[in-house]
Amino acid sequence: MAYKRIFAIVLDSVGIGEAPDAANFDDVGADTLGHVGSFYKGNLAIPNLAKLGLSNIRPDRPIEGVPAAEHALGAFGKMQEVSAGKDSMDGHWEMMGLPVRHPLSTFPNGFPEELVHKLEEFSGRKVIVNKPYSGTDVIHDYGEQQMKTGDLIVYTSGDSVLQIAAHEDIISVDELYKICEYARTLVNGPEWTIGRIIARPYVGPDKDHFTRTANRHDFSLEPTGETDMDRLKAAGLDVIGIGKINDIFSGHGITKGYHNESNMDGMDHVDEVMASDFHGFCFTNLVDFDAMYGHRRNPEGFGQALMDFDQRLQKVLANLKDDDLLMLTADHGNDPGYKGTDHTREFVPLLAYSPSMKHADQSLGIRNTFADMGATILDNFDVAGNGEGTSFLNDVTNA
Repeated sequence: MAYKRIFAIVLDSVGIGEAPDAANFDDVGADTLGHVGSFYKGNLAIPNLAKLGLSNIRPDRPIEGVPAAEHALGAFGKMQEVSAGKDSMDGHWEMMGLPVRHPLSTFPNGFPEELVHKLEEFSGRKVIVNKPYSGTDVIHDYGEQQMKTGDLIVYTSGDSVLQIAAHEDIISVDELYKICEYARTLVNGPEWTIGRIIARPYVGPDKDHFTRTANRHDFSLEPTGETDMDRLKAAGLDVIGIGKINDIFSGHGITKGYHNESNMDGMDHVDEVMASDFHGFCFTNLVDFDAMYGHRRNPEGFGQALMDFDQRLQKVLANLKDDDLLMLTADHGNDPGYKGTDHTREFVPLLAYSPSMKHADQSLGIRNTFADMGATILDNFDVAGNGEGTSFLNDVTNA
């Protein structure tokens, strides 16, 4: 019997150890969950993730404070990324059967003068910074100048992103969005192909009190082909996106979307959708792990966010129906105990559970691509895919 509803929750940036190709990204030794566990010295209290089999994924190196389950409640494994990058867009697209196999444009020395000039000409504002920078550091260092001059803080990271920060009292959110929408038109190839333009509004009276707001918006590259979400929607199924899913896929393949203010707001939406009667796929991204703690290299906050999520997970597990399947994973790593401030190339965890599952306490092994998740979802709903990924439906079946 097929599942009527599948819920996939992406814990944004919650990696589980360096990937085999980590050296290509200068990420050897990265281990998001491992380093968070070590920071908490055995006091990382995530019992629901533990009983699903989180530490069973790597029994030789269990996460400190997260014991391997004697009999895991669900199936467990990890997935390896094949996409050329380690950004959220790459990870999510790959999960939905569209790996990004050709590297997108990155700008370790800042954006070209021609691109900067076009932004200034369109906006009537000067561009400042124009180099890789931590998002919180850049508003601390340049936010007061931006307030005085009305300039645009333009910066990037190790990923294929162009980010524009502005104080909401100086440049309205609507104006910032319009500038970002224009920037999106400039970088869709062939000369420059950038994965995401990100509007980064902030508020606060001075550099010691600036905070970024929930009005962040990602203007992603349009998917370069059909995704598994498009296929599900075309088959008449419900496809619900929670959090930045709508942004990452530019609205494609989604029948209903919810914007998140925070992880907890996102879980409120998950609870709301679980209480509704739908038939299909609910895809959720919880971004606080990444935006609030990973990039800021804050293992304490990262661990607390994991514990907060784990408490909410208890309600999700209790509310799952026999014909529901839950999958938990991540889109990349962002090790708060590692050097720098960028994403880290890591395996991502894969946990699957249904109250009716007949194959609990089973290893799903190492999946060769994130696309195995999408292939499994399509297999469940008997929808044809494009050959990307291998279904593990038989390992998580309720039949």
